[in-house]
Amino acid sequence: MSSTAASAPAGSAPATSAPAAAPAAKSPKPGSLKLRRTLAQWGFIAPAVIFMLLFFGYPLVRNVVMSFQHYTPSTFFTGEAPFNGFDNWRNVFQDDLFGKALWQTILFTIGSLIGQFCIGLALAVFFNRRFPLNGVLRSLILLPWLVPMVVSGVVWRRILDQDTGVLNSFLGLFGAGDTPWLSSTGMALISVVMVNIWIGIPFNMVILYGGLQEVPKEMYEAASLDGASAWRQFRSITLPLLKPVITVVLVLGFMSTVKILDLVLALTDGGPADSTQTLGTLTYQNSFAQLDFGAGAVVGNILILISAVFAVFYLRANRNEGK
Repeated sequence: MSSTAASAPAGSAPATSAPAAAPAAKSPKPGSLKLRRTLAQWGFIAPAVIFMLLFFGYPLVRNVVMSFQHYTPSTFFTGEAPFNGFDNWRNVFQDDLFGKALWQTILFTIGSLIGQFCIGLALAVFFNRRFPLNGVLRSLILLPWLVPMVVSGVVWRRILDQDTGVLNSFLGLFGAGDTPWLSSTGMALISVVMVNIWIGIPFNMVILYGGLQEVPKEMYEAASLDGASAWRQFRSITLPLLKPVITVVLVLGFMSTVKILDLVLALTDGGPADSTQTLGTLTYQNSFAQLDFGAGAVVGNILILISAVFAVFYLRANRNEGK
């Protein structure tokens, strides 16, 4: 029995079968891709959210709840803090010391902001020029800002002491060395404001100096060619272009000044005769001196509310500047 076979042409390679085509890779579904992106985004922001909730959200809510409770030292052991409605709020608002502390907080904040901003702006304009030892002097001015607030308060308390203070010893050379800087009800608040201005000048100077670096030098040159004086250049060029930076400085300065506590405690402890009592020190006195934690929480909530109002103002101002 014979079989026939098809022979390939001479010189040609033997025929081979074509390889099977590889399966096409499946593209991820749009819904799955969106879910992955969402999970990745939350993975990045989750630590910050958890931190804010634990260290800011929970204390804030707890403080609000405490202001409506009869919270005493025994509560730490028994866990019982019955709600008393608005009794804490009523007691705080009816206390004459609260009104006095609120008024002194306003004076302290306004005086500090005006002094810090004016001197800080003057120094920023001064250091905006080139001259020898510019950087060294700017570094030295930063020292009050780097020293802890309590340390500054203790040092200034020694300086302003009526009997042994360095300031009165120096003024004694001119026949005016008996000023009761911290022991007089009329001078104590002024002295605390002066010390706080000294502490806050570097912050204002640094931020405003950075803003001045962004002002185009060509504008000053053009104004000089037009015959504008230095004051006219400052009023027509510097201040308008510094407006966003000025807003930031004033709002942040307000939020840090209105709640100040450690400096006042180190200098006067709220005295003499409550003449330097502020909302910050009143919160401390109610909570840790009189152990009235409900009243302390009320004053603390008022401070938080005031700061929140100015924080909203700051955000709105920034948003309007960005448009």
